[in-house]
Amino acid sequence: MTAVEGGTGGRSGFPATGSGRWGGGQERAVLVGVDLGGSSRSTRYGVAGARCAAVCSDRQDNPADAPTTSALEPRAVQAPAAQAARGAGTGLDTEESLAEFRELVASAGGEVAAELLQRRARPDPATLIGAGKVEEVAGVAASVNADLVLFDHDLTPTQLRNLEAALPCRVLDRTQLILDIFARHARTREGQLQVELAQLEYMLPRLTGRGKAMSQLGGGIGTRGPGETKLETDRRQIQRRIDQLKLDLESVRRVRKQQRQRRESVPVPTVALVGYTNAGKSTLFNRLSGAGVLQSPRMFATLDPKLRAIELPSRRKVLLSDTVGFIRNLPHTLVTSFRATLEEVQQAEVLLHVRDANSTYGEEQKTQVEKVLAELEALGKPRIEVLNKADLLTDHERTGLQTRKGAGEVMVSARTGEGMDALREAIDRALFSDPVVEAELCVPQQEGAVLAAIDAGMVVRQRKYEGNLVRLTVSGPASLVGRLRRYRQRGD
Repeated sequence: MTAVEGGTGGRSGFPATGSGRWGGGQERAVLVGVDLGGSSRSTRYGVAGARCAAVCSDRQDNPADAPTTSALEPRAVQAPAAQAARGAGTGLDTEESLAEFRELVASAGGEVAAELLQRRARPDPATLIGAGKVEEVAGVAASVNADLVLFDHDLTPTQLRNLEAALPCRVLDRTQLILDIFARHARTREGQLQVELAQLEYMLPRLTGRGKAMSQLGGGIGTRGPGETKLETDRRQIQRRIDQLKLDLESVRRVRKQQRQRRESVPVPTVALVGYTNAGKSTLFNRLSGAGVLQSPRMFATLDPKLRAIELPSRRKVLLSDTVGFIRNLPHTLVTSFRATLEEVQQAEVLLHVRDANSTYGEEQKTQVEKVLAELEALGKPRIEVLNKADLLTDHERTGLQTRKGAGEVMVSARTGEGMDALREAIDRALFSDPVVEAELCVPQQEGAVLAAIDAGMVVRQRKYEGNLVRLTVSGPASLVGRLRRYRQRGD
């Protein structure tokens, strides 16, 4: 399943890049949530997690009876309009965080066999969750025949080694799981290179101490090696591969730069879709462009950027770009590795920040997206907040959302098509290059190509025929109006 697998005893070792590692069937996973600071908001879930662990411990003789996620009853989902009305905070509570983690596991093709929660004031340096909880996790993993234990938290190299030594199955943290999902969904050569680079950079500091395979080469007659450990050899090989991947991706960036320069020779601005994963970006992309790209409820279904031309109400053409989704605590290695892809965001004239209007933690998702945009130095770009999935809101929630939404927000439903005209008009208003201008034109009727170009690229507000001339009142892109200046009325 994971971005790193192999090594000794079937535990994590080296990356299998370019594809997921869940195997032929679903692997059973034990999820471990970590609440550092002991948030009181997650008390209900903590009881459920403890109940799950207790039941699992009682059923070690019959793993088939062990509880799965169906034994845990997630709370009802409320829309952000209701959330705003009750003045809820913007942070995710532990239950919501684990619900999101569950979705990540489903996107990776895994089956949740049990869930546990550890609440601590501070992380344990050796194991993150403490020795007592490690024993509990080991018992639960054995009772449900788990293939791996997943932590909804990043693990240090030391914590990962200690947990692998104490638990009966493989151990993965949040970043490794996200990397695996990216590996499963990468389809193009560029995407596979970016995922492999992120995997190797994450794995490199975590090689230390992975069992006898990393020990000093054998001693004695005929067994002495060059004096280099297996660990040092692997590190050098991985570093060479990282350097090569960076060179390959630099070539990709040069090709993309050349493509952008060719596009920029014709004034066609780019509008990029950004947002939290599973907010509906690809569905909106299809609705606006008719492209028919993959749209899936799974997280990170889109990795490779897509570009399509769309026409706005002003008859201006823009390029619409669909990009990879962001997520809470997005691994820095992914942001770095996917910089070639995310350059479309950096070069875009306007950003469409697609948000899930039905999410219970929409403000937290917005904050996380803005953190990544700041890292990409794109936070200052003109941005339209697109409140998607309006069809899932009740009338009361819809009214509340309409009341509180700001001037730069548009409520839409990419699934039903609601609000698409308003969104196109908002994009038109936000574009600052090649602005729309009004003009009076006088074109001879025999200039059929000119009249066709006007009808195709401008909005004709009035048309009059005077003998052999056609007088038109139009609005259109300044670049096109400039090319037709010989037909403009004197004084216009």
